[in-house]
Amino acid sequence: MKRPLNIRTAYSKKFDTFSFTGIWKKVFGNPTRNGVWIIYGAEKNGKSTFALKLADYISTFGSTLYVSAEEGLEKEFIDAMKRANLEPDNDSLKFVEYTSLEDISTRLEKREAPKVVFFDNVTIYKDELSYGGFQKFWRKHPNTLLVFIAHEERNEPFTATAKMIKRLSKIIVRVQGLACFVSGRCPGGSLMIDEEKAQLYHGTEISNNQEA
Repeated sequence: MKRPLNIRTAYSKKFDTFSFTGIWKKVFGNPTRNGVWIIYGAEKNGKSTFALKLADYISTFGSTLYVSAEEGLEKEFIDAMKRANLEPDNDSLKFVEYTSLEDISTRLEKREAPKVVFFDNVTIYKDELSYGGFQKFWRKHPNTLLVFIAHEERNEPFTATAKMIKRLSKIIVRVQGLACFVSGRCPGGSLMIDEEKAQLYHGTEISNNQEA
């Protein structure tokens, strides 16, 4: 049984956080380097592009693995990497095609394990994450940041598992019309993936927000 903490002890706890800067800090704050985040949105609205931009930025703080489970490493995904302006000399960001949760878990137990893992996307991992699979995986790797990408249905993440992941996520990003709306345990706000196209979709009311 874990010993309860008094207020003074709770306040004195130290946390390992990202030192975000600029627009990233304005919207995300300085979040802890572990836990669960979710990025979701309808098809062709920019969620993979934003996820790649976020993975690229987060990789400046530590090794990051992006699992392209749905598209693999085919031409379409490589084109998305180029649209996200990923620099070829970034050795902290690695990509793999679909890899089972069991194999990823083994990878995370190694000495040089990635600190952050992006799963693109939840639908491909539906069977592995269902029936307690997500909770088991999450609890096994409490010091890793797990970022899940999900499709959208009726304005919510698609599949029951994705909805549960959203409920447990520290940071929630909904992507719509090439703009991202960030909420959860952070300052929150919006980011534009493509300023010009986002304004065409949403109108000028988001014109004061900055581009990721």
